[in-house]
Amino acid sequence: MGGMYLAWATDEDIRRRASSGGAVTALLKFALERGMVEGVVAVKQKDGDRLEGIPVLITSPEKLLETAGTLHFASPNIARFIKEYLGGAFDMRLAVVTKPCDARALVELAKREQVKRENLIIIGLNCTGTLKSSVARKMLEEEFGASPEDIIWEDIDGDTFKVRLRDGREIERSLSELEVKGYGRRENCRRCEVKIPTMADIACGKWGGEDKGATFIEILTEKGEEIFTKAKEAGYIKVEDADESSIELRRKKEEEEKSKARKCLEEDLKPLREMGLSEKFSYWMDHFNQCIKCYGCRDACPICYCVDCCLEADRFVIPPGRIPPSIAFPAIRAFHVAESCVNCGQCQDSCPADIPISKLIYMLNRELKEIFGYEPGMDLAARPPLKAVEEGEQLIPEPILTRAHLKALQAIRREA
Repeated sequence: MGGMYLAWATDEDIRRRASSGGAVTALLKFALERGMVEGVVAVKQKDGDRLEGIPVLITSPEKLLETAGTLHFASPNIARFIKEYLGGAFDMRLAVVTKPCDARALVELAKREQVKRENLIIIGLNCTGTLKSSVARKMLEEEFGASPEDIIWEDIDGDTFKVRLRDGREIERSLSELEVKGYGRRENCRRCEVKIPTMADIACGKWGGEDKGATFIEILTEKGEEIFTKAKEAGYIKVEDADESSIELRRKKEEEEKSKARKCLEEDLKPLREMGLSEKFSYWMDHFNQCIKCYGCRDACPICYCVDCCLEADRFVIPPGRIPPSIAFPAIRAFHVAESCVNCGQCQDSCPADIPISKLIYMLNRELKEIFGYEPGMDLAARPPLKAVEEGEQLIPEPILTRAHLKALQAIRREA
């Protein structure tokens, strides 16, 4: 376990349709055909539109080619898809293709018994970020002079964003210059330092393998070792050990991307750090006052799973028949998920008022990390801060509050 390899699909159709040698698609096909899993969760274009990627459950191996290749214009909510629509994989064994934030969300959900980690084979993909489809559409038209329908391939390579058109032309632009203009990657992607999904069973990507058109694969768990070894023995993939130069190139690429993320984070947070306390309060209140209480951020969050949400009417915080005050909704949401946020950005993407809620939660998350040393979704064995008790500390039993108790407390508050 822990080996690093270069791999290629042996199926020519897969190699032609997929990226970086097609090893990921080949592994998925092997797992499905040999009964290691009952389904594959991946992303495919919706109606042939590269700007609309959707999560799908595939149970027929011949349909896997529909998911081959990369989509930089889609950020499907894989973890929530599995939790909400596939029963948390409690009754179905699944192979799942994820970005690092998706894999981290699945790890956090597993700790909260919302998904069954034992039933998941997580194949993680290296990620430097994705673009919102609405932003990408405008960017392609105004910066590349191309219709989105003409794009058949796109890639991020360092600071270069490349697209290939149906007529064979390739156009590239500086990613940093695009982002200065308001285009480019999603805000949470730009500040994310988790580029290689080391919390998955297998981490795959082009870094270290691009010179040979191969998928660079790192085996991270026994489960990952099993599927990789069996697929190799069955002839689904061709494999060679990664040499030192390939490993070093991958390490260098990762560090370059992490360095850029740290720079973006500092630039992003600098204006807030320079504000005084009253200025910060006004800044956030101005944003919170835009909240229309649509519940979009809550419903999009892959981690949120409460059956009875305290922000619903008649849940003690909010009296029956009323909506949350402007500050209550985003503030309570931020504090509620601060310890478990994986910086996926789904909450901010779903906000019609463009409230930078992801930024606020991320800032709180960083504070908690400094205090507790806990980074969400990176280690299945690590316990969340508010669930961990050190030796010698006393556990205080949680109070049992029934609905009758809550109504009584509400009455007391009204009388007071």
